[in-house]
Amino acid sequence: MSFPRLIGLASAATALVLGLTACGGGNTASDTGGKINVVASTNVWGSVLSAVGGDQVAVTSIIDDPSADPHSYETTPEDAIAAQNAQLTLANGGGYDDFFGKLADQAANARKLNAYEIAAIGSDQNEHVWYSFATVAQVADQVAAQLGQIKPDAAQTFTANATNFKSQLDQLTTKAAQIGTTHPGTKVLVTEPVAHYLIEAAKVTDATPAEFSEAVEEETDVPPAALAEFNSLITGKQVKALINNEQTVTPVTEQVVGEANRAGIPVVGVTETLPAGTTDYIAWMTSEVDDLAKALNS
Repeated sequence: MSFPRLIGLASAATALVLGLTACGGGNTASDTGGKINVVASTNVWGSVLSAVGGDQVAVTSIIDDPSADPHSYETTPEDAIAAQNAQLTLANGGGYDDFFGKLADQAANARKLNAYEIAAIGSDQNEHVWYSFATVAQVADQVAAQLGQIKPDAAQTFTANATNFKSQLDQLTTKAAQIGTTHPGTKVLVTEPVAHYLIEAAKVTDATPAEFSEAVEEETDVPPAALAEFNSLITGKQVKALINNEQTVTPVTEQVVGEANRAGIPVVGVTETLPAGTTDYIAWMTSEVDDLAKALNS
């Protein structure tokens, strides 16, 4: 991916703050007026924490900016303080947000969850597990369980919130599956395999040359043969849509998006974090599912 890089504070300064905060106060719900301090690596998982925790939690999302890249993010002293005060942390895992592991280590007494590990996806190494509705449901259950242990008198509330959230995820799953029912055998292209699990849920076929998406994701040059094959699928109108990660912009992705526009192939934008002004996971994913369905219906 190729986000604009955030400029972090000097590592020595961060280390100093980490050391100072390690000597600070404990992780008590009273620190936030009785709310449980919870910290997520990105606002995607922060939104899940909010959905399950409701008004019983105070959520901090370390990455809450669409321009920030979890792969290269440099933590700040404020991040360290938030982590030190956390009672529950939630990482994406799978190599996506390695910076967060170091922060979570500062929360010595916090309960720690890792979405990728909860997913237990086996041989499927795609790290973008928030696009898997089944995984998000599993994470919601784990969040409810952990919050319930932290604050037993609100345990039933957390369970009820998780149940409601999962029912909305079930509706999303059904909506996504209907895409494949309506368009069996449909092929799409992707600039990067961010929405891999959404494509699976929609039961459409990702026809992207493997060498193309791997090169974009690893920020290396796309092999000419892979680019030529990708473009031929567009110009030959052998695919119904191009799914574009809007948070990864390179000359190659700009070129293929332009090619799709010229060929009249719909471009479906997806993102890795919640778009600006959006705080609700269900609303965000509903919009993306609807956009994909609309593109394939055009």
